[in-house]
Amino acid sequence: MRKNALDFWVGLFVVAGFVALLFLALKAGNMSAFTFEDTYTVQARFDNIGGLKARAPVKSAGVVVGRVAQISFDDKNYQATVTMHLEQRYQFPKDTSAKILTSGLLGEQYIGLEAGGDTAMLADGARITMTQSAVVLENLIGQFLYNKAADAGGTGAEK
Repeated sequence: MRKNALDFWVGLFVVAGFVALLFLALKAGNMSAFTFEDTYTVQARFDNIGGLKARAPVKSAGVVVGRVAQISFDDKNYQATVTMHLEQRYQFPKDTSAKILTSGLLGEQYIGLEAGGDTAMLADGARITMTQSAVVLENLIGQFLYNKAADAGGTGAEK
């Protein structure tokens, strides 16, 4: 009888440990779909989202205020539409701007919100109109090399 009770408690402890590890792994990988906060939905259109993915953080002043819920392509405007779920406790003015930023040089991409000065706040289903697309590293390198080649060609022709 005593051995069965001990086996039960050890088994319960092991299962609780697995559940805790699963929860931590999902939180660390931004994979958890559930949130404990009430949210409202906001959309923004970008010309280029780079490597932005669903469940990427939405930050303001470095603080996570929401998550990217969905990314879709608008075939009429040829832009990416990003749907974000922002936590209800964080209210932003209607003239808030959104930028796609990168954590570090080659880190994950996220959306950065900069609050405006309007007195009216974004409501559920609102659209952020002032956006700045992602800076694509390959485009920057290509532009740099093209400028270097043009400079080298220009100085050689002058001599």
